[in-house]
Amino acid sequence: MPAVTEFTPIASVIGGALIGVAAVLLMLFSGRIAGVSGMAGRLLPPYHAGGGFAEGGAFVFGLIVATPVYMLLSQETVPQTVSGSVPLMVAAGLLVGFGSGLGGGCTSGHGVCGLSRLSLRSLAATATFMATGAASVFVMRHVIGG
Repeated sequence: MPAVTEFTPIASVIGGALIGVAAVLLMLFSGRIAGVSGMAGRLLPPYHAGGGFAEGGAFVFGLIVATPVYMLLSQETVPQTVSGSVPLMVAAGLLVGFGSGLGGGCTSGHGVCGLSRLSLRSLAATATFMATGAASVFVMRHVIGG
């Protein structure tokens, strides 16, 4: 039986709007792009002046605590599936890091902030990762049968 994807248009619109507002506020007040790879990179040396470490730390902290806070406030659990294969997770992490470096940013930086600034480079990056994601889902669901 094929995997079923839950359709949540209202929650998706609200979530997208919150991401957009957060990206605009970050750009407005600090002139920075709200890309996860760039924010996480600010946690690693060399540290730059201008609050990079604190800003990156706050951003990553928010990513980590958002789900537990939501679960606490809504009294709902959020199902999460993480692979039990450490080699698979290490390989996936390295591939994501390599892709972010090669593409000059991550999906959030290109897809949310780059497209809104009409960046052609972000358009190419977003088209590439969307096509790759669609192809991966097709292969996993219809070829391999996951």
